[in-house]
Amino acid sequence: MHDHSADFAMPDAAASRGPHPLVMRLETEMGWPRLASLSDVAEFTGRPGAHCLFVPGDANRNLETADAAVILPELRIAFQNGFDCALVDDVIEAQVREAARALRTPGFLFFREGRYLGAIEKVRDWDDYLARTTHILGQ
Repeated sequence: MHDHSADFAMPDAAASRGPHPLVMRLETEMGWPRLASLSDVAEFTGRPGAHCLFVPGDANRNLETADAAVILPELRIAFQNGFDCALVDDVIEAQVREAARALRTPGFLFFREGRYLGAIEKVRDWDDYLARTTHILGQ
């Protein structure tokens, strides 16, 4: 009997880490920018109009991250593209969450022309998203 176990390499757990494919899709297919510095955040949120920062959290530990990555584009459509979106890179995620006092992930942080309006943390029911987003954007 021949042992072929040396021919089969198990995937490295660290190599499989990284953004969830549904989070990556926001960047690659939808063209949402990934903000990797606080100056990127200030520049993006300081533009005219309303903006939403998606703070995904660790998709390997938080199963809601993938759900939120599907929900946010739908929420944007429900609001007739009334806000633009960007991804917060994990390098600055903790700083952004602390500055907004929105510590739970995944999170949607809303801004208008540089002013922080509010956040929706964790996955919610659709009606809750609609109500909270209406309230936040109405400020």
